[in-house]
Amino acid sequence: MRNNPLIPYVLIMAFGIGLIFFMSFEGAADKNSADGDTSGETVELSGEDIAKASCISCHGGDLNGQGSMPAIAGLDADHIKDFALNGSPSGAMPSILKSEAEAQAVADYISGL
Repeated sequence: MRNNPLIPYVLIMAFGIGLIFFMSFEGAADKNSADGDTSGETVELSGEDIAKASCISCHGGDLNGQGSMPAIAGLDADHIKDFALNGSPSGAMPSILKSEAEAQAVADYISGL
């Protein structure tokens, strides 16, 4: 048993598995701090912030259209909210928001432009 060459490898493997196991718990605990949120509460973004993150890449920086994408600035809030939640019927625009509150905030911001 004293000269068994596998014992160091088995011990190193056991130590590595244990280390991975305990580090995964540490990572799960630090999940919110990686997002910058240490309070455990969700941070709500304004309609302008969400529109800048989600809409300007296709509809242009001023939301007045870009390339083949239509202008959306000043459209009806209900129309914008419906498209943000469900996408376009033709499938040209995917649904980009999942929350009713976010969609309403974005619709209010864009319709007010």
